[in-house]
Parts: sequence; C-alpha cells; structure tokens
Amino acid sequence: MVNGLSVVALCSALMGVSRGAEMGTAAEYASGAVHARIMSMKMIDLYHFLSHAQLGSNSARGSSSWGWTSEDGREFVAIGQYDGTAFAEISSEGKLVYLGRLPQYDSIGSNWREIRVVRDYVVIGSEAIKHGVQFFDMKKLLDLDPENPTNFTQADLTGHWDKLPVGRTHNIVVNEELNYAIAVGSVGGNETIRVRDNLPCRGGLIFLNITDPANPWSPGCAAAAGYVHDAQCLVYRGPDKRYEGRDICYGYNEDTITIYDVTNKVGNNSNIISVTTFPGAEYIHQGVVNDEQNQEFLFLDDEFDERDSKVGPMTKGLPTTHIFDIRDLENIKYTGHFVGRNRAIDHNQYIVDGYDYQSNYGAGLNVWDIRSVTEDPTGGSICEAGFFDIYPEDDEMEGGGTVAFLGSWSSYANFKSGFIFVHTIERGSFVVKMTSKECPKPAVCGSDRCSTAISGRFQESQKFCTTFTARQRDELNLVPDYARAACGGYGTPTKEEVARVSSACACIPTTPVPELPRTTSRPPVPTKLPDRMR
Repeated sequence: MVNGLSVVALCSALMGVSRGAEMGTAAEYASGAVHARIMSMKMIDLYHFLSHAQLGSNSARGSSSWGWTSEDGREFVAIGQYDGTAFAEISSEGKLVYLGRLPQYDSIGSNWREIRVVRDYVVIGSEAIKHGVQFFDMKKLLDLDPENPTNFTQADLTGHWDKLPVGRTHNIVVNEELNYAIAVGSVGGNETIRVRDNLPCRGGLIFLNITDPANPWSPGCAAAAGYVHDAQCLVYRGPDKRYEGRDICYGYNEDTITIYDVTNKVGNNSNIISVTTFPGAEYIHQGVVNDEQNQEFLFLDDEFDERDSKVGPMTKGLPTTHIFDIRDLENIKYTGHFVGRNRAIDHNQYIVDGYDYQSNYGAGLNVWDIRSVTEDPTGGSICEAGFFDIYPEDDEMEGGGTVAFLGSWSSYANFKSGFIFVHTIERGSFVVKMTSKECPKPAVCGSDRCSTAISGRFQESQKFCTTFTARQRDELNLVPDYARAACGGYGTPTKEEVARVSSACACIPTTPVPELPRTTSRPPVPTKLPDRMR
C-alpha cells in the first residue's frame, strides 16, 4: 500500500529549487541562453531568441507580429514594436536573422502596432494619431544583407492611406481570399485615450480596397454597431446555407460578438446578422472560427474577464476560452469553455489545422488540440498539446501566474517548417517548435521506493506538486541530487526520474486555485458613442 504522506515527501524535497537562482547575466539574456534555462515548456523546444534591441528597437516594447512565406519557401516575420516594424527571416535551422526595420509613420510611436499580411504586402496600423495605414512589399527583404541591416524610410513604402478620422486604428483585419483590408477601432482602442468626438464610421469596420497597394482607397464602412476591437473576415463556408459564399465578418465589439454580412462595402452599409453576448463578458477582445473551410464553432477570448468577471472559472483568474456554436449565424449559442492551468489574461489566438495557438500574456504560448469541438462543443474534450511560458517571474505566485498585461502579445504558427514565432512585450522574439502535437497523458499515481525515501510533510508536498504539475518542464536539472537519489538516480537526471516525481505527485490532490478578489472598479465599456457625439 502507498503511504500518501511519504509519497509526496519527495515532492516537498524539491521545493527548494528556485528559478530566480538560475537567472543569468545581461549577456546571457541577450544570447537567449538564460531563457532556455528558466522558462517552462512542454512539448515545445526553444530554437532562438532576439531581444528588442537586437531587432533594432530603442524602445524595448513589442506588440503584434505576422508571418510571410516567399514564393520559394523562405519564411519571414514582420515584428511590431513601439518605434516601428522590424523584419527578420527564420532560417532552416530556426535562427531569427534580423534584416532591418521600417520606422513608425508618426513622430511619437505607440504601444499598439498591429500587423497583417495580404499576399506579398504587410499592412501596418497603429494607435498613434496621424499614423495611417502603411503598405510595404515584403519582397524587398529577399536580397537584404543581414550583416548590414537596412533602415527603410517612408519612401520605401508601397503605399500609405491617410484618411482615417484622426490617423489611428486599433487593429488591422484582412481577408486574404478577397484581397482587402479593414481598419477597426479608429476612435482608439484604449478607453483612457479614446477620442470622444463625432468621428466618421464611429470606430467600426473601415474597408480598404488594396487591389493596387500603391493607391489604397475606402469604398465605405460599417458603423451601425459602433466600436469594433478586432474581427475575422472570411468567405462563408459552413452549414448555414443562407450565407454560403457571402463575405462575413465576425466582430469582437467589447461587449458583444457582432456578425456582419459585408458583401456590399459601398457607403455606410451595416448589414448586421446577429449580436450576442454571454454571462461574465467584460471585454470581448478577439476570436477565431474553428475551421475557415467549415465555420461551425467560434473560440472567443475576453481580455478583462479574468480580472473583473464575477461568474465562471474567470473568478479564479484563469484564462478562459469561450466556445460558441455558429452553425446558425442568426442565432449563435454559447456551448462551453476550456480553462488554462495558471493565472493569466488571454490575449490573441489563431487556429491552424485544428490547433489553437494562444498568446496568453504572462502564461506565454499555449497550444490546444480543439479538433474534438465538433463532437463535444462543451470544450470538455479539448486538451493542451504544449506550452511555452515566456514570463517565469510570476511562476511562484499563487495560482502559478499573475493577471496582468505583460508577456506574450502574439504568435504566428502558419509556417510549413513547423517553426512558431512568439512575440513578447518586454523581452523580444522567440522561435520555437513543437516536439509532438499529441496531448501528454496525465501522470498516474504509482508506488516504488521513491515514496519512502524522505519523511512526509504533506502540506508542503501538496504545494510543490500543485506547481510541479502545472508547470512541469522538460529540462531535468530542476530535480536536485537528493531527490534523484531517492528515485533511484545518481548521475545525469533522466526523464524516467522526472516521470517518477510526476507519479508521486499524482497520488495526492493538488491545491485548487483560489478565487481572485475583484478589486477593480472599471466603468462599463462604451460600445456606442453617446447621443451628443453621434
């Protein structure tokens, strides 16, 4: 019979390991060596890292990013920073090769710089007033010398659109199939800096015809629902045959999911199909359909629910992805959700071939196998295939993380090579790759002499096992010598020894993440301009 107290004593013996003690020098940070040592990761390998400074920025502040593949298969990224856009190539070895940068169009810079790619052109928007929308030909990167990075100027732009109400846009959306772009949130995405004025299109969908990227122009906008924070616009393919082949935008409008038929973009033409919300909604931020070729379900992240919501798992500060059945576009339904292991705020997510790649701020990159959603819309069968935690500073906090706006902003996982680009606010950019997409099987409680080697301290062991289970790393040097000896290992640590630690931890219940006090008093988010401003 297994003695629960002695089994978990092994785990308590590991509690002395501190990631803080592993922190390195400035040079080690710059090289990326320290990140490989201290960052939790599961089923994902780190290939390379470049800091914001190494990517040519003077600001050390990152935002959006996107990828582009050249006709001959080379893989590039456009990287949003406070003071412009950096460009880099991902080599066949997974190295990030800095090539140059395009400065911001405005003179000040912005924390919000959103990037998308349509065919061979990168489309760049910013919250900065007078920035407009930049269009840059990515083919200009093909012959650059990485030994002498190129500092482009505005003269190198293919085109620039300067007709936004005050020159700003919170986000850029593109429909690659139909080759157009949309500026959304033109009244300002952050409540504290939002322009309160009688602005055309009221922060809604502003359509951009980019048939000739050198001369972009707008045929009209959809303003009736007011502010749009983000959207996904696709040619509709799905079970609702009333809309087959129509141009549909799924809008994320702060307190609602608003679905538009934007087939007619001329004038101020807002053809709204449906408007939906859900209990606990605080700031409906971004989402994505499960399959662009068969749009049946929608995955939604709410940026403030982990901090402010008073219902559901969000009250514990756990990043919660909400699932909607969209098979009837006129009557979409909430069906379920799935929840991250550690406290964090969910930010951006993109689905590629049945896997949901989420940038969850301090929790980093989380990859979920969502293929089961068509059979189980509750989300109960969705499993985490891997994670890469880029913010270890909060790992030892209660709940395994912090509900804060730091860490990972965006990722791009659509490269054929399998490399995933992860961009962060504070640090810089990472290149990673999954070692497997099969969801790891949970550890099973087992017994061996590992269970009796150290006398028991149940509460300490329970606390350790909670952290170990949530943030188990593939690196084996976290297991100290005495714990390896207890589990039968005396030399170089092995995966079998770590598996035995997991087996010991599986014998006791982990400590549940407690409720997170609701301390904010944020006023309701405005989704429509007041009457006097219309």
